[in-house]
Amino acid sequence: MEHLPAHVSVVFLITTFITVGIFLYAVRKTGFNSTLAKILIFVIPFWMIFQAVVSLGGFFQNTDALPPRLFIFGVGPALLLILLCFLFARQNLVANLPIKVLTIIHVIRIPVELTLSWLYDGGMVPRIMTFHGTNFDILSGITAPVVYYLAFRGGSVNKPLLVGWNIAALLLVFNIVITAILCLPSPIQQLAFDQPNRGVLYFPFSWLPTVVVPIVFFCHFASLYKLVTGTTK
Repeated sequence: MEHLPAHVSVVFLITTFITVGIFLYAVRKTGFNSTLAKILIFVIPFWMIFQAVVSLGGFFQNTDALPPRLFIFGVGPALLLILLCFLFARQNLVANLPIKVLTIIHVIRIPVELTLSWLYDGGMVPRIMTFHGTNFDILSGITAPVVYYLAFRGGSVNKPLLVGWNIAALLLVFNIVITAILCLPSPIQQLAFDQPNRGVLYFPFSWLPTVVVPIVFFCHFASLYKLVTGTTK
C-alpha cells in the first residue's frame, strides 16, 4: 500500500469518521430510548479499533481461507448487528432515527467512490468496481442533497420520492457489494483475476466493507422502515 498517494488514505479516513459521526449523531437523537442505542455508541468505536488492529496485522490478507476471513470477522458481525437492531429495537431505535439525517448521510458516497477510483489507479481494485466500470453508486451521493431538498421542503415529507430514491440507491449499493465480493481474492473469486479487489484487505480501506457499507445499508433500511410505517419525523 506504500505506493498509494497519501491523500487516498487521508480522504478515506476523514470520510469514515464523518460517516460514523453522522450516524452516531442520528442515534443520539433517538434519546437513548433503547438499550441497543446505548450499546451502539460504544460498540461502533470499539469495532473500528478492532478492525484496524486485525487489518494492520495482516489477518485479512490470508486469501486461502473459506469462507474469507473478511466475511467472518468483518462483514458478518456488522450485518448481524443490523439484524439485531431491526429484530429487537424497531420501535425504540429505528423508528426514532431522524429521517433527514438518514438521507443526507449518503453524500459520503461521493468521496467513497473517488477513493475506489484512486485505488483502481493504484492497482488495488479492479476497474469494474469504479465509476469507470459498472459501479454507479456515486449517483446516490450526488443526488442525496437534491433529494433532501425536494423531499423536505415546505415542512412536509415527500414519501414517494424518498421511497423511490432509497430503493434505487439500495440497488446501486447492492450492485457494487456483489461485484466487490466476486472480485475479492479468495476461493470464491469469479471476476477481475488480473487486478482483484485487494484494497479492502488493508487498513484503512478495510473500514469500507466493515464500517461504511453496513452504515449505508442500515440507513437505507431504516429510512424505508420509517416511510412504510409512517414514522417520518
